[in-house]
Amino acid sequence: MLLCILSAVAVAQQGRVYTDADYAAAEQRLSYNVNPLVYHQVNRVTWMKDGRFWYRDVGPDGAQFFLVDAKGTKSPAFDAMKVAASISALLKRPVDAARLQIGSFELTDDGKSAEIGAYGGKFLCQKSDWSCTTLSAPVAGTATARRPPEALSPDGSHAAFIRDWNLWVRDVKSGGETQLTTDGVKDYGYATDNAGWTHSDSPILVWSPDGKKIATFQQDQRKTGDMYLVTTQMGHPKLEQWKYPLPGDKDVTMIERVIIDVPSAKVTRLKMEPDQHRSTNCDDVSCRGGSGWDDVQWAGDGKTLGFVSTSRDHKSATFRIADAETGDVRTVMNETVKTYFESGHAEVDWRYLPKSNELLWFSQRSDWGHLYLYDLKTGALKSQVTSGEWNVYTLAKVDEAKREIYFTGMGREKGDPYFHYLYKIGFEGKGLKLLTPEAADHTISLSKDGKLFVDAYSSATAPTLTVLRDDDGKQIAEIAKADVSRISNWIAPEPIIVKARDGKTDLYGYFYKPANLDASKKYPIIDYIYPGPQTGSCGSRGFAAARGDNQALAQLGFAVVCIDGMGTPWRSKSFQDFWYAQMGDNTLPDQVAGIKELAAKYPWIDLDRVGIWGHSGGGNATADALFAYPDFFKVGIAESGNHDNRLYEDDWGERYQGLLETSADGKTTNYDNQSNTTLAKNLKGKLLLAHGTMDDNVPPYATLIVVDALIKANKDFDLLLIPNAHHGYAENTRYMMRRRWDYFLSNLMGATSPKEYKMSSKPDVF
Repeated sequence: MLLCILSAVAVAQQGRVYTDADYAAAEQRLSYNVNPLVYHQVNRVTWMKDGRFWYRDVGPDGAQFFLVDAKGTKSPAFDAMKVAASISALLKRPVDAARLQIGSFELTDDGKSAEIGAYGGKFLCQKSDWSCTTLSAPVAGTATARRPPEALSPDGSHAAFIRDWNLWVRDVKSGGETQLTTDGVKDYGYATDNAGWTHSDSPILVWSPDGKKIATFQQDQRKTGDMYLVTTQMGHPKLEQWKYPLPGDKDVTMIERVIIDVPSAKVTRLKMEPDQHRSTNCDDVSCRGGSGWDDVQWAGDGKTLGFVSTSRDHKSATFRIADAETGDVRTVMNETVKTYFESGHAEVDWRYLPKSNELLWFSQRSDWGHLYLYDLKTGALKSQVTSGEWNVYTLAKVDEAKREIYFTGMGREKGDPYFHYLYKIGFEGKGLKLLTPEAADHTISLSKDGKLFVDAYSSATAPTLTVLRDDDGKQIAEIAKADVSRISNWIAPEPIIVKARDGKTDLYGYFYKPANLDASKKYPIIDYIYPGPQTGSCGSRGFAAARGDNQALAQLGFAVVCIDGMGTPWRSKSFQDFWYAQMGDNTLPDQVAGIKELAAKYPWIDLDRVGIWGHSGGGNATADALFAYPDFFKVGIAESGNHDNRLYEDDWGERYQGLLETSADGKTTNYDNQSNTTLAKNLKGKLLLAHGTMDDNVPPYATLIVVDALIKANKDFDLLLIPNAHHGYAENTRYMMRRRWDYFLSNLMGATSPKEYKMSSKPDVF
């Protein structure tokens, strides 16, 4: 009788016909609808030269901009209505003052005007009436619009850029250009950033503090293999071709390090063998994007250069010092690990400190990410600065004069191990102090002199409170408090803790209960997944009014969960390395264990109707889930998945799966057995594969080989190719989202979706 009742309840929910109004209600949970309803959400501030900072605050009357001094006193930065009207007239298009966006604001030395960067241009605005004139603005068809990406010198007087594979500098004031290198040629150019999934026109380099020298490289990819994509269009397609090395390739991209004296255009090659196109912190030579180069740091006097070389497999990192005049190179120290070395959890956390003849080094040698102090002359370890079962996250400030280090850390305080806190400690490892005591996720912005900092703290369920503190953590003033009262019936994520596959390890995540929950009914559950190893499924632990479409799916009647399983970062090194070289694991055993535990707690979760979806690595994991656990996961949507890492760029795969191994019979065993193509024959449920046809991150062939395997196995599946879309689907993102809702409603819930519901085209507001 009980089985009959439960069956009747499940059937009652199935067969529902959803309307446009149902989808509209779900759409109200998306970022472009809820973010404008959050007032006074201040996460980002910008410090100015005079010691004050400015920030943008959106309230009932629209956007306002404030200046705050060292005492926490606020005053309007400018008249937004007048500035918007003036810029609108200059740009000859409407600029809404209520939604005014500016990227930079700095008062001139005389204090009578301000330089404001907005909408791709820069404007000089007079404080007397806030009328503006154009300093620079991109205008279609002009040289300004066609100017390549540039890297500004420290004082902003010169800009370095690439032209015809060589490095040039432009005098910002006069516009005069000087060619610095002359022997750059195709596939052997200077400062180029065009290998693997990253291929931009931005120059990768570091200016010396005095702006007289540039550290960069000549990138050799003359033997590197190519990747090809073609556009979808009428007539002959356009071929896109670039260098894209793959795991196991004999020849991959290499860099030859150089230092360029800008006034004389003298190029000095460092006296060392070519280095691998690698980073200590990510899967590109530069992690920051733009023109930065993370693993290279100048001495303050510009006479020497500290840098780290990383091996192809990321297991070995070597710190070296170069003489900027002679090119002589001296090796200081090396660290080699069993899996892969990382120099920080979010950015490089090593610092070259030649004034004190020291190197501050980040290592996970104790199974946790900590700071170590080395002697630059001898390469000997002087002391361990931080210690314990927790992680240093990022270095906020290194004060050599006071011998103090300000850093953010994770996992030291009780509660959520993913919350960030700010600390300070002495170079010798003494005097550790917590500067942000609230149990929350803290976003920190230090003043230029380090004497003050802005702390914006929140959690997934508690909106942001932004305060000003001194360098000892004392609160000086409250700046802003987010107000979410205008969001009706907000579906807050419920922080959860479940056990991993081993039944012992705590895993953290978020759970979204269905809207209008009736505990007497049964509800399907959807698992949103990103397996790692470089990030997890759930993202930031700070406040967000919308987290993807998780709340929208909950509004449609699904239970939704994300779980940061084993193999993801920001816990111990062994936690992140749990399935190193076994990337087919995809944290799926943890997902299964966690969902079963939730179902035991909430009997209204229907374990016969479990869905899963993800993008990129999450697309890989989704297909893997349907193939490896076909009796558990019934419906999956795999977007842009790297389903076989032999087809994905070398840097990422060789970092986490190791170097490709070829057996005597020619098979690449350690990558073969991690490919979704080998498991495709196991598909039982409903699978939708999606990919952009111009995806230059994960090329579409990674999905097409799974399509081929499914066809050969005589399996039914669904496929959506998005013409000319890249790794992100841009204007087609909302179409894909709507199709995702349709697919889960039809196949996981047995319901009928509204036909071809049209998603809003309003822009996202952050």
